[in-house]
Amino acid sequence: MKVSLFITCLSDAIYPRVGEAMVRLLAAHGVQLDFPPVQTCCGQPSYNSGYWEETRTAAKTILKAFESSDFVVSPSGSCTYMVHHYPELFKDDPYWLQLAHELEAKTYEFTQFLVQVLGITDVGAHFPYKVTYHPSCHGSRLLGVKEEPIALLSHVRGLELVPLPFAEDCCGFGGTFAVKMSDISGAMVSEKVDHIKETEAQVLVGLDMACLMNIAGNLRHRGEQVRVMHLAELLYEGGGYHESGTIHAGHSERKSRCRAE
Repeated sequence: MKVSLFITCLSDAIYPRVGEAMVRLLAAHGVQLDFPPVQTCCGQPSYNSGYWEETRTAAKTILKAFESSDFVVSPSGSCTYMVHHYPELFKDDPYWLQLAHELEAKTYEFTQFLVQVLGITDVGAHFPYKVTYHPSCHGSRLLGVKEEPIALLSHVRGLELVPLPFAEDCCGFGGTFAVKMSDISGAMVSEKVDHIKETEAQVLVGLDMACLMNIAGNLRHRGEQVRVMHLAELLYEGGGYHESGTIHAGHSERKSRCRAE
């Protein structure tokens, strides 16, 4: 089967290690990801702002990029769910509507693909730290990704999973919401970080780098020593493939394009 990586803008431009962790972790379990280089933004920012015509242009690029893929896997619940809006965008265009339905049916968030498609809940990871989990809104509420990440975390040796109070409360990012309603967004993420501190966790883990970036920024602003990781990074590092297992604050950042080889 041909499995393609839908990297998303944030992971590609700011957090490429998330994509690299996905590629290497899945390769260790027999899945070789390919990376269509023509892929670009899924169109979510313009869609949420009401610019649907511009969104169709972006969506057409994505639809053609993954037309020949058997499965498409993404590290972002929000970008994965954006694909579910494509049939609405092309409801009056039979050709693009067919491609939209096909892409929607074969696109999975990372943990969905591991658990639902591959049937894997134990990747053999060992991560001896206290961890709390933030369920992002799009992934948990719209995609219904709730049990998959917990199942994966529960099989990590040495990991102590601490429940996050009011876990399903939004972190306040919301894409353009964080810009248009910055005061409200700031209050929401501050409350989220208060709850993270209550857990006394060493690591915050999640499935969407947009939310994790927002939370990590607030943690850094407060000087809190909580490491923020995408679940793919935790599983990959805990699997012994990573060169270091030490805890450090914040999240590594560098600008480069992830290439799945």
